[in-house]
Amino acid sequence: MKPVIYHCISRVVERRFAFGGTDKEKFRTFMRMYESFSGCRVLSYCLMCNHIHLLLEVPPMPEGGLSDEELLCRLRALCNEVLVAEVAKELAEARAKVRDGLAGVDKVAEIHGRVTYRMHDLGEFMKGLMGRFTQWFNRNHERTGNLWEDRFKSVIVEDGVAAKTMAAYIDLNPVRAGMVRDPAEYRWSSYGEAIGGGGKGNGKKARAGLVRALRAHKGVEADAAFWKDEVAPEYRKILMAGAVETTREDVARGGRRTIKTTRKGNTAVETEREKVNTGEIPIGKILGCRVRYFTDGAVIGSRNFVNEAFASARDRFGQKRKDGARRMRGAAASESGALWSLRDLKKGIE
Repeated sequence: MKPVIYHCISRVVERRFAFGGTDKEKFRTFMRMYESFSGCRVLSYCLMCNHIHLLLEVPPMPEGGLSDEELLCRLRALCNEVLVAEVAKELAEARAKVRDGLAGVDKVAEIHGRVTYRMHDLGEFMKGLMGRFTQWFNRNHERTGNLWEDRFKSVIVEDGVAAKTMAAYIDLNPVRAGMVRDPAEYRWSSYGEAIGGGGKGNGKKARAGLVRALRAHKGVEADAAFWKDEVAPEYRKILMAGAVETTREDVARGGRRTIKTTRKGNTAVETEREKVNTGEIPIGKILGCRVRYFTDGAVIGSRNFVNEAFASARDRFGQKRKDGARRMRGAAASESGALWSLRDLKKGIE
């Protein structure tokens, strides 16, 4: 069974600009904790002031499950040592009873089940992460109630072209919003962390995630060792193909400082765009635009991939529909031959 990649999006209630730098740092800390606990992999992410994007890979549970040592190591990433010690003691006692013939192996399986049901599962990952951050945010900002506008949205993404396009689309959020000129300047994103090192100054997990995003279709694991010489130059070209040239004029907007953006011709950025259009970089200019397909398309990938997803969920669609793949329109039209959507969005597609 192959891992599944999802683009997950969640917005703050009423789309308020609620998150400052400290909030984003804390969210990233919780995100890494749940990543280590759950076995899910964050391939790309961007934490904005009123919404978050995650490109999350969810592998199946390893065949045969986890050993006791692996279970406790995962649990230690999320829980305090007192709780971990209690589970370790419970496992040791259960193993002893099994060994002495006083209990069946189902006793050990029951203990594992109480922990592992939250692992390798998209819904449990997002529920745990969003809930824990909400508790912290409400406590530190002296507020109560829901923080998030609705249940998170998710889109299934094929590895290969679709995954690398989605990773870059996510990392370019602050550029499209006019907050920075270069995605490397935004510290609360996978690319910003990979380049700048993040809060702890290393960025290894961010680099490993982006390696996986760009190389999963070739069987390459999430290994930061492939970043510098192989993946970083390719990803930089993709990102700059979607960037825009901006002025340095600061603008006050809703209590935050942004950079007013203007497009200029004959720049290095436009040169990169020309490379895209001539096929040197296999991702089009859609990266510089907001594309609803990437948040509402349900499934994004090659025509065959989308049709296979449609076939596996055939009972959810009317009998008149013969196949699943839908050609993308609007700002995404330039990629309509390489990327397809399960949903045909006819309104507000840009």
